[in-house]
Amino acid sequence: MPDDGSPLSTLRALCLALPQAEEKETWGDPTFRIGGKIFAQYKTGSGIPTVWVKAPDGAQEVLVGADPDRFFRPPYVGHKGWVGINLSDGPDWEEIRDLLARSHRLVAPKAMAKQWME
Repeated sequence: MPDDGSPLSTLRALCLALPQAEEKETWGDPTFRIGGKIFAQYKTGSGIPTVWVKAPDGAQEVLVGADPDRFFRPPYVGHKGWVGINLSDGPDWEEIRDLLARSHRLVAPKAMAKQWME
């Protein structure tokens, strides 16, 4: 799919550049997976483009506390530590790339993640 400069297009390129990442539409929105498990979800339910990513313990509180205009606790998965990121108003794609990569590693099967760390 060509990059049209939209948040979804940029997000898709970043997600699919990660090892063995796949895209699958679920609940009417694109999700990005590794080993069948979701590591990123694109959402526009509120009319604002967002992505939800898995984060390590404590990261959600730090990110939301530091910048509540960019980061939020998403419904359904927020209680599990996932972080929502607002993609409107010029997102920091370098930071998002890092958060996506971390989420990807957290969700990847352990043997697969270990292999990438070597």
